[in-house]
Amino acid sequence: MKKIILTSSLLLAFLFSGYCQDDSSAYNKGFEAITLQAVKGQLDFLASDWTEGRGTGMRGEYIASDYISSIFSVYGLEPGGDEKWHYPPWQERMKGAKAYKYRTYFQEVDLIKFKAGDKQVFSLNSDGTEFAFNYHTDFSLRPGSIARRIEAPLVFVGYGYVNEDEKYDDYKGVDVNGKVVVRLAGYPGYNDTASNAYKRFHPEGRYSLYYLRQAKDEIAEEKGALGIIEIYPGSDLSGGWVSNIPFRQNDRFYEGEKELNTISEYSYSIPGDSMRMQPIRVDVSKRVAYEIFKGSGIETESWEARVKEKMKPDSKVLKGKSVRIETSVESELIRARNVIGVIPGKDTTKAIVIGAHYDHLGMFDGYIWNGADDNASGTVGVMTIAKACLATGEKPEKTIVFAAWTGEERGLLGSRYFVEHPWVPIENITFHLNYDMISRDDDNDSLKNQCRMTYTAGEDFLEENAAHFLQQYKINLDVTNRPTTSKGGGSDHSPFARKDVPFFYFMAGFHKEYHSPKDETELVNYQKMTDIIRLGFLHIWTIANN
Repeated sequence: MKKIILTSSLLLAFLFSGYCQDDSSAYNKGFEAITLQAVKGQLDFLASDWTEGRGTGMRGEYIASDYISSIFSVYGLEPGGDEKWHYPPWQERMKGAKAYKYRTYFQEVDLIKFKAGDKQVFSLNSDGTEFAFNYHTDFSLRPGSIARRIEAPLVFVGYGYVNEDEKYDDYKGVDVNGKVVVRLAGYPGYNDTASNAYKRFHPEGRYSLYYLRQAKDEIAEEKGALGIIEIYPGSDLSGGWVSNIPFRQNDRFYEGEKELNTISEYSYSIPGDSMRMQPIRVDVSKRVAYEIFKGSGIETESWEARVKEKMKPDSKVLKGKSVRIETSVESELIRARNVIGVIPGKDTTKAIVIGAHYDHLGMFDGYIWNGADDNASGTVGVMTIAKACLATGEKPEKTIVFAAWTGEERGLLGSRYFVEHPWVPIENITFHLNYDMISRDDDNDSLKNQCRMTYTAGEDFLEENAAHFLQQYKINLDVTNRPTTSKGGGSDHSPFARKDVPFFYFMAGFHKEYHSPKDETELVNYQKMTDIIRLGFLHIWTIANN
C-alpha cells in the first residue's frame, strides 16, 4: 500500500511520462464541466425509487438503461451497441423507402436465470460403502444452469487457493480435471492474524473473503473440476438448515413472518455458444466431512497448522473416495443490456474503455435496494467523464468507449460479455478504467477525502500523473495506490485483466449499508465523488491522447 507523496523527483518523472502539456485548455474545459450539481442531478434519479433497485433484467434496470442512453445522447456520444434494422411502413415502402440498419446504445445480453429444483441427490462412496444423504439435512448445493448427473473421485486441494505473487498454488501436483475437489474455506494462516502466512496471504477489503471465494470457484472451473465440496473447519453448516424454528425474521433492516425475497434466490449465467459447466458447489455437515477425510491421514486442524507454518501446498487424491451428484434446475431465459456510447478518436482502431456497473439488487416485498453508492455512483462517473471529454472540444487520439454494465452483482456478466464481443478487437483496447462505489467514506476517514486507486502493476505513470493532477488542480483527495498483478476480483476490471488489458479502478470506501436497502443518496459524499470523477477524467484524457 503506497500513499501519493509529491516530490521534485516525482514531478520531474511526470514531465517525461507522456503528459500532453500543449493541450491544457482542453483539460481545463473538461475539468470545469464536472460540477457537483451535474453529479448530484444524475445520481438523484439513477438511485431513486423510480429505478426500483436496477435488478438485473428487471423493469427498474430497463428504466435505468433508458435514462443512461438518453444522457449519452444528450451529451453527444455516438451509439456503440447492437445494430438493428428499421423497416418502413408499407405506405413508405410503396414510395421507394428501403429498410436500413442503425446502431443503438444497447448491447443486449441474453442470460439464463436459474435456481435449484426439487430433486437434489448427493451420495458418498467411502471405501466401498455408499452413504446417501438427504438435502438440507447433511448437504446443500448450488447447481449450475443445467441439471446434471455426475460420478467422480475426490481430490483434496487444500484451500483451493492460488497466489501468483507469493508463488503459492494448491493445485500444484494434482490433476482435478473431471473430478470433484474438496477444499477448506479460507487461505493459509486465515485463522491466526499474528502468523507470517496471514500477513502474506490476507486479502484486503471488508468484503475480500467473498471475492476470494468467488476467485477460488473460478480457478476450480478453469482447472476442469466438476464439483466443489467446501469444508468449514470448526463449523457445522447444518445449523442453517433446521426447518422448525418458528421465530420471526429479524435483522437490522427487516422484520417479518416470512424470509424476505431477494435477487439472490436465483443465479444467472451467460449461455454462450457451448455448454459452460460451472462446478456444482456442495456444502456438507460435520459428519459428512468426517467421512470424507476418514482414512486419508488428513486432520484439518493439524493440516492447517502445518500449512500455516511452512506456507507450502499439501494436496492429494483421496483414495477410495468418490461421490455421485444429481441436480434438478428451474430456469428461464431473460434479456438484460449493457449501455455503450463512443467518442471516435483520430485512430478508430485503438480504444480505451471506461466502465461501471449500473445494476444492483432490485426491489422485492416492498423493499428497494437503491444502490446509490453501489453502483449508481460509478455509473454517474462514466456519464460525467463523457460530458467532460466532449466539453474539451477536441477529438482524442484514441477512441473512448463509455460503458454501463449489467449483471455485475450476478457475476460480472455484462463486462464478461463485452470482452468477448468488444467494440474493437480486445488486443486493441489499450486501457480500462473501472468505477465501483466512489461516493462513501470508510469509518476511519475523518477528513472524508480518502480513496483507493488500484492498477495493473508496472503502470506506475498513473501514480506520477495522479500526483501532478492533485496538485495542479487542487483536488482534495488522499489517494492510496495499490499496484497489483491479480487478474481476479469482484468488480468489472477483472474480465479485462484476464484479457491482459491494463486497468485502473477507484473505490472510495466500504460502509455498513453495503448491499442493504439503506444504501441511499442521503449518505453520499458528493464532494468526494465529484473529485474522484475529476481525477478520472484527467487520467483518461491523458491516456486517450498518448
